[in-house]
Amino acid sequence: MNRNKKHKHLGLKITLIIVALLIIGVGGVFGMMWHQTRSTFNKIYDTDGTAHNTAIKKKKPFSILLLGADTGADGRISRGNSDTIMVVTLNPNTKKTVIYSIARDTLAEMVGTKSLNVQKLNAAYNIGESKMAKASVSKLLNVPINYYAAINMGGLEKIVNAVGGVTVNASMDVTFDGITIPKGKHHLNGKQALAYSRMRYQDPRGDYGRQLRQQEVMMAVVKKLATPSGITKYGDMMESLEPYLRTDITLNDAVKLATNYRSNMDNVSSKQLKEKSATINGSSYQVPSTKILQHTSNELRQQLGLSKEKLDNQNTRLNALNEAFFNDENSQNYDTNGAVTQYYTNNTY
Repeated sequence: MNRNKKHKHLGLKITLIIVALLIIGVGGVFGMMWHQTRSTFNKIYDTDGTAHNTAIKKKKPFSILLLGADTGADGRISRGNSDTIMVVTLNPNTKKTVIYSIARDTLAEMVGTKSLNVQKLNAAYNIGESKMAKASVSKLLNVPINYYAAINMGGLEKIVNAVGGVTVNASMDVTFDGITIPKGKHHLNGKQALAYSRMRYQDPRGDYGRQLRQQEVMMAVVKKLATPSGITKYGDMMESLEPYLRTDITLNDAVKLATNYRSNMDNVSSKQLKEKSATINGSSYQVPSTKILQHTSNELRQQLGLSKEKLDNQNTRLNALNEAFFNDENSQNYDTNGAVTQYYTNNTY
């Protein structure tokens, strides 16, 4: 449990590096590097058995589900809870990229199980891998999920080392796992960057401060990738990430990203799905209201060039039966067992 807690938010901003790798890096791959990159892509490419999406090929708006798995030490990608969950939408017409972070403990239906299964959203990747994770997030927000990319939390150290380290400007002393980064400007290797990105409890800003440090490390990596010398490191970067990364974006798609969506990296906005803490069957959850879910769905659908639709899923049904939970700001009691029974007694679904 302690190990998983350390990894919980590690990939909150770092997974955007995957998008940067695909958009910035592939455009500079030539000659021998192309063959090296193609070989690596063949290893990280992982389809869930569904038909390959053609949105990127057709230069359409599309979405990527970014997952940060909590299995960093043992190199596993195909199993583990996705403790980082983000929906990233890119629209080549508006040149906008929108990143929506979703809490790992969000109450959601596991889409694809034989019987109704409502639990924490991060379990979907563990139960049914990328196929269930994509379907569950899609159902929660009523938006199509075109692609996914999952990175194992052990990948950060490899990423930073592959680009030759990163320079940060620490606003305070940062100590974690026996490593101390003093206040001030420092060039960090992968292990140091990992510690710098993990520390939370000593930061008076708490998780917010940690997210800012993760963004700092991420942007330092992205800036290096965007330079001519950074392009030459792309092959090494992808090769070092191979044990930690899986995606259903092909190399040909990545090349299209480099040519058709490159300007999207200049207009990136980051948002969070606002939720309320709840206690369900003795466990801690995050529950988004129907109003918030509908607003998020509308925004993402607009970004994808789709019309608004009224949200109707297991979350909205349960929310309708838990009005007291939302009306009382101090309440944390959210009923799923009795509410589900009540709903299925009175309705056909």
